[in-house]
Amino acid sequence: MCGIAGILGGSFSPTDYERILGRMGTVIAHRGPDNSGIWFDSDASVGLVHRRLSILDLSPAGHQPMFSASGRFVIIFNGEIYNHLELREELEKCSCSPDWRGHADTESLLAAFECWGVEATLKKTVGMFAIALWDRQDRKLILTRDRMGEKPLYYGYIGGALAFGSELKALREMPNFKGEINRGALGLLMRKCYIPAPYSIYQGISKLTPGTWLEFSADVLARRELPVPLVYWSAKEAAFAGAADPLEFTSDAEAIDALESKLMQSVSGQMMADVPLGAFLSGGIDSSTVVALMQAQSSRPVRTYSIGFNEDGYDEAVFAKKIARHLGTEHTELYVSSQDAINVIPRLPQMYDEPFSDSSQIPTFLVSKLARQHVTVSLSGDGGDELFYGYSRYFLATRLWKNISALPLGVREVAARTILAIPPSSWDRVYRLVSGFIPKKQRWGAPGDKLHKGSALLRCENELMLYRHLLTHWNPEDVVLGVRELDSELNRCTLLGQLSPEEEMMLIDSVSYLPDDILAKVDRAAMAVSLETRVPLIDHRVYEFAWRLPMQYKMRDGDSKWLLRQVLYKHVPRELIDRPKMGFGVPIDSWLRGPLRDWAESLLDESRLKREGFFNPAPIRKKWREHLTGSRNWQYHLWDVLMYQAWLEHSLSDQ
Repeated sequence: MCGIAGILGGSFSPTDYERILGRMGTVIAHRGPDNSGIWFDSDASVGLVHRRLSILDLSPAGHQPMFSASGRFVIIFNGEIYNHLELREELEKCSCSPDWRGHADTESLLAAFECWGVEATLKKTVGMFAIALWDRQDRKLILTRDRMGEKPLYYGYIGGALAFGSELKALREMPNFKGEINRGALGLLMRKCYIPAPYSIYQGISKLTPGTWLEFSADVLARRELPVPLVYWSAKEAAFAGAADPLEFTSDAEAIDALESKLMQSVSGQMMADVPLGAFLSGGIDSSTVVALMQAQSSRPVRTYSIGFNEDGYDEAVFAKKIARHLGTEHTELYVSSQDAINVIPRLPQMYDEPFSDSSQIPTFLVSKLARQHVTVSLSGDGGDELFYGYSRYFLATRLWKNISALPLGVREVAARTILAIPPSSWDRVYRLVSGFIPKKQRWGAPGDKLHKGSALLRCENELMLYRHLLTHWNPEDVVLGVRELDSELNRCTLLGQLSPEEEMMLIDSVSYLPDDILAKVDRAAMAVSLETRVPLIDHRVYEFAWRLPMQYKMRDGDSKWLLRQVLYKHVPRELIDRPKMGFGVPIDSWLRGPLRDWAESLLDESRLKREGFFNPAPIRKKWREHLTGSRNWQYHLWDVLMYQAWLEHSLSDQ
């Protein structure tokens, strides 16, 4: 795991390259604290910098930038190629292998690029990566990113040059960096707490989309073009292909064994390392499955890590401990106080590099920090919800649509207007009058807030539109000044027709929420402490297999992730697993009314919002007042604004 950055074009002297590339590498040193390397060719106007976190081949033979055996290619590489030894065998069989200098996967990649070319090599790889490859013969730069989007890569023109890097902070080191805010991207952040690829918070700077590669030639550079990414693998197309070719099993046992075999293959490949390795263990189905399969293939106890909170509803550490004891892992847990978690908040703008407001970023950093005290690599259980129908919101969307779709749209629109005409507090008073006649198990608490939120759902034209509303925080036009909302998977509500509504919801999350929220969150939090994370459940072979599974293997008898559960039940007793899903969060709602109140008030100050000119203060201040009184819970909406404000304050102080 490493950090990469570079420049193509512009007019830089050798001294300029040393200085600029040195700064670009320094600001991402946390991604690779073990070693650094700079290479440039001022005649070709190209420069590369690499920061190394040594995982495979700790010797100098793994140093980057690395040259191919012929000297034609120079590579900088962030990631791991889990099947690189198989690639070596294939290269040797076709007499394409060089005299190997070491056993680094980077060297394997270079030989493959020389033998098979870029696209064919990418299609053969199993792994996670962001790669920059300079072709010295044809004077072309190739940028590429892994299939699922585990590793980040930003790029764009700054001044007269193309710049790229693992994190935005590397690009900020370029001369003439402007940093103009992309208000459309800010609108997407307000809609759902992250900025999806290909956008970034800065105008003119893009994220490379997963499963694609770019080629920059002299002609492209001269025209300052950003070429359309070339696709070597598509999560969307893989889903369509899988759903169109469903698997058939003679028994449930056969299906269980088939999934277990796929997962064993993925977990085994991702346990490859020349440094200490462990796993995050939350006690949920996904992480427990990964750890169980690791332990089944390990001759020694696997190192596992979890953190706990003392607040009710936020602590899964007790469940993780029981599962670790059953599996026989070497388990480490740490209970953190609210203050420990709050102390992380000032680090978030630097850590996440562009505004990001999924509050589970805080515990993700804390568990990464805990694991890094003992290991350099940690496996994670992310991805199971998207592939095996795990989110409760899938069930909620289906149930809500079933309940409301029987009424004509016109009737539903009238009902929505009626609900909104009555304040939430009035609905609450009415409810208190009649609540005595309602069974305790069916009581809602204060329903006014839920009714107002739910009124928008009544206006939905289809199940996918309803699901989008469930995912939405702010309507960007209500809160971001001068916004023109950008096209993204988050605002497409047209049923594609190739999948069921249930599958469409999973696909939306697989191509947007998973790479741009979940994987970005884990990458930045772990890399902040120089920890490599690996995610075996989203190996592309597992992904393709999961999309060939009929829905009866994902949801059965009211149970989500049915087939994945059955695999886990072979290793862990059912009674340790079957419990309500908790999530991985922190009590932002109460913190904003308590220890974070002054910090939030400063960032949400009305005169400040007006002066900065990005937000309409009125709806923000209204939600802030309602949240403070406890009449409404606006924690997610407010956290979106606060994380942007904190990031903006940090970025301005950095200039």
